[in-house]
Formats: sequence, structure tokens, C-alpha cells
Amino acid sequence: MAKALIGFVGGPTPDQLRETARLRQRITDLESEVLRLKIENDGLLKTLSERVDHVTADSLLEPLAH
Repeated sequence: MAKALIGFVGGPTPDQLRETARLRQRITDLESEVLRLKIENDGLLKTLSERVDHVTADSLLEPLAH
């Protein structure tokens, strides 16, 4: 039915095509940002786990350095 309506109306307007292209580019940009953040998060989690592995009960009892 949607195809029939679009055919009846005459198809997407140039403004709709531009907006669709803009939104697709925005989606691509956001997907790239999500990937970058996942990689950054993985690195931070790795660093955190490495530091936590080196924590001992004795190091927790040491006074804080000022």
C-alpha cells in the first residue's frame, strides 16, 4: 500500500531525498562514534583490571601519600 501511495503522490521530493541522505550520514557518524567509544571503553576496562590485579590487602592499608 505504501508503494501505491508514493506512486500516487509522485515519489519523494528533493527535500525528502536530501533529508534522507543527511540522516543516513548522521547514522554513519553515530555508528563510528559508538565504535570509537567501545574501543576506548575496552581499553579503560583492561587498564582497570590490570591495576586491580595488583591491589593487595597491604596496599589498601598503606597511608595515603599527600
